Amino acid sequence: MSTLPRALTVVPGPAVTPAAGRRAARRRGRRESATAWAFISPAVVVILGLSIVPVVWSLLLSFRADDLVTPGRWVGLDNYRALAQDPGFRTAVGNTLLYSALYVPLSLAGGLALALALNRRIRFIGLYRTLVFVPFVVSATAQGVLFSFILDPEFGVANSLLHQVGLSPQGFLTDPDQAIYLLVLISLWSGVGFCVVVYLAALQDVPPELVEAARIDGAGRARVLRHIVLPTLTPVTVFLLLWQLITALQVFDLIYVTTKGGPLGSTGVVVYFVWQQAFQMFTAGYGAAAAYVLAVALLVAGGALRLVRRLQERTEGAVR
Repeated sequence: MSTLPRALTVVPGPAVTPAAGRRAARRRGRRESATAWAFISPAVVVILGLSIVPVVWSLLLSFRADDLVTPGRWVGLDNYRALAQDPGFRTAVGNTLLYSALYVPLSLAGGLALALALNRRIRFIGLYRTLVFVPFVVSATAQGVLFSFILDPEFGVANSLLHQVGLSPQGFLTDPDQAIYLLVLISLWSGVGFCVVVYLAALQDVPPELVEAARIDGAGRARVLRHIVLPTLTPVTVFLLLWQLITALQVFDLIYVTTKGGPLGSTGVVVYFVWQQAFQMFTAGYGAAAAYVLAVALLVAGGALRLVRRLQERTEGAVR
């Protein structure tokens, strides 16, 4: 008798058709989608409840005369027409534009200068970078409280120092001619740190071979900065310009803590005007209209900067 093992016989299973495979893939995709939505649904509910719904509700509110307590009525564009004739709103817009025109370029220039100074290998460079960034972490409310004590016209440290050097005391935040400029300086104390960190990260991407080649060709520091470093930093500069502009147009907490829009309305900005109308005057519809004027201004500014960036990219591509 032969001792060789018998050959195994494999019974073929049912053939899988392409249509059945597609159906299985669709079922698998639906299960994966259901699982994904189950995980992200809490975040979606939060976003809808805290972002989208309030935006739509405030838009509708801007077309109503409403104090959020008694039943309101539909007034259409009357709130926006009233804003165009409101001298208080025009003053707030002017103060906001002045604040932004000073804060944005100075924060970018100061951030770039400090980043260039800190982009080197020296002793304690980590400590210096940390000290520059620390003010950015401090909240605007804490900054306002701190500088309110320092700049107090009667008991503040600033006037004490001026007295020590023989100068007359100043009104600082109580002087209509000085208040807005001092608020810009306070904001720069913290806002420059963010620009420094971003510029320091961008400076690491400057091609060192281009810098070395320029130096070999005899280019000095000024030419290297102008023709190599600054063009490389252009995308980062556009981002910071937009970021700082949005920050400046939305300034509120620093003003609320320090001057409350005074003295004589010299520091009243658009966001503070919105807060006053909604929560002091109880004209929420009017405040919502002012808020949407600010929102449109932010969208226009962002769109303009994006358009400028695209035109620059097309110009650079054409040159190459």
